[in-house]
Amino acid sequence: MSRRGNDLWARSGDREWALTTDGEQDHGYGYGPDCTSFRTLMRKFGLPHLPPALAWSPDSTKVLAHRTDERNVRLTHLVESAPADGGAPVVHTQRYGYAGDEHMSQAELVVLDVASGTVVRAQAEPLLMQQVSPILTGWAWWAPDSSAVYYLAQPRDQRTLTLHRMDPATGEVSVVLSESGPTRVDPNQWLFEPAIIRVLDDEVLWFSQRDGWGHLYRYDLHTGELLDQVTSGEWTVRQILHVDETDRFVYFTASGLVPEDPYRRTVCRIGLDGTGFARVTDDSLDHVVTVSENKEYFVDSASTVDTAPVTVVRDWTGRVLVELERADISRLLATGWTAPERFCVKAADGETDIYGVLYRPRGFDLSQSYPVVDTIYPGPQVNRVDPCFDPGGMGMDAEPLAALGFVVVAIDGRGTLGRGKAFHDASYGHIADAGSLDDHVAALHQLAATRPWIDLDRVGAFGHSGGGFATMRALLTFPETYKAGVSLSGWHDARFFNRGFIETFDGANNPEAYARSSNVDIADRLEGKLLLVHGEMDDQVHAGQTLRLADRLIAAGKDFEMLIVPGAEHMFIDCLSYVRTRSWDFLVRSLMGTEPPAYRPAPIAIDPELLGEIFG
Repeated sequence: MSRRGNDLWARSGDREWALTTDGEQDHGYGYGPDCTSFRTLMRKFGLPHLPPALAWSPDSTKVLAHRTDERNVRLTHLVESAPADGGAPVVHTQRYGYAGDEHMSQAELVVLDVASGTVVRAQAEPLLMQQVSPILTGWAWWAPDSSAVYYLAQPRDQRTLTLHRMDPATGEVSVVLSESGPTRVDPNQWLFEPAIIRVLDDEVLWFSQRDGWGHLYRYDLHTGELLDQVTSGEWTVRQILHVDETDRFVYFTASGLVPEDPYRRTVCRIGLDGTGFARVTDDSLDHVVTVSENKEYFVDSASTVDTAPVTVVRDWTGRVLVELERADISRLLATGWTAPERFCVKAADGETDIYGVLYRPRGFDLSQSYPVVDTIYPGPQVNRVDPCFDPGGMGMDAEPLAALGFVVVAIDGRGTLGRGKAFHDASYGHIADAGSLDDHVAALHQLAATRPWIDLDRVGAFGHSGGGFATMRALLTFPETYKAGVSLSGWHDARFFNRGFIETFDGANNPEAYARSSNVDIADRLEGKLLLVHGEMDDQVHAGQTLRLADRLIAAGKDFEMLIVPGAEHMFIDCLSYVRTRSWDFLVRSLMGTEPPAYRPAPIAIDPELLGEIFG
């Protein structure tokens, strides 16, 4: 199956034929707004397109796809100043809605019969696409016997979540069940992880945070009647792993069952009637799990931030069948590496526990005083810190900075996810708080109170994308704490940023909140040292975000540094070593008052063939 132009094509042996023929520009099949964010990256490495967004029926006779309507979505533009062919600058155009825009991307679900060529369209309103394709995110899927398509839908305010059933033969759509709430009603706190929902033979397992946590509820598939609450307690279901309908058990991962770290994941089971709860992995480690294709076993990698992983194969009783790998970190330790420290401190309210990770500088000396870098990412759709072993240091940020002589911290403040509903909802309508920066300030002071080698007079911030926004926000709102910052690919004004992201966490019609989160409007508050970095061809966070901020900083007479990287996309993937070197050098000069060493890291090589395999 492939996409040609705006239509879907099938192929069997040497035969190829069109499954759709009415696709048009911005109104075609097999793609969604998710594809636009990769266009610069794909173009750079010569990739024609991403695989189409579709799902084969289990009996392999039909395909579930959607026709995406972006015809009325705002057009935005990128200028490629130095194209690879050496020619004149090129203008690239994409559909990219801003928060509060009238029009947004929509997806009309269709079922395509591969043999007959018939097209059956869902007899319902198109789905509103907040971020990415509902098929690619698992919000639309086939019944195991191919008799139905189930899909989730939300209105624009995302305060209602509805499960629908579509008849693939007629397109008739019915409501299975629906839930509403005062804020977001999510099928999973993690925005891009699969929905924690399973349709069984006669029942539905449904994830809900209605009691303040994240638990499973059982509904009648045919009537939509609530049968009972399956799980309960002050913890959160993270993922359904397996449902054994014969013995009536559901196996899942949960966070919040390990007292010393509520983010660690535990494999559990419980009867579908809510009885017989047990921990399949009964220890205090964090468990990252992959279920075998036949659902009989699972691969379990268990670790903590400072405990190297051991990977085993288990059955559903928790019994270890075979040990696959025991990580050997001896060579890592020989380089002078020391494990980071997981810490728990109080939030700015003086009551709520918040967690983070601290990296000590290489060659750590208790008698010395060290500057600090807060590596920020505010969410609210992902955590800053995972509870598992991460020798790379949170995306290659922490370890290099620690090697340069900084104390490095990463903190998940209120408003980020992984805890209860109230903890996450602290960010709802309050993206301006950037993951509760006041919690970061409170944490820094508590850490320094018991660690005299932390120098609070030399604190910097470093972040990418949402972290770039939060880094700038830290300098503007807490100048007494943050003296320098590097903002990479940051969005700085919600009113001109990705509609799906902003409306998910600040509300669909909340212009006051959008304005509150604008770094541009308060740019005149800047006191510390600042480096702004942005890719010219960033089609996720447009370079205009940084240039708009720079314009206001110039008008306010503020001193700052800026690097616009020609041709670079959001992740700086083929110039990352240069960007990171510039960033590290800036922090060394600003917080250490010394000139960086002359040596430089080797360039990061990207293999186009490997990238082609990844993207199909």
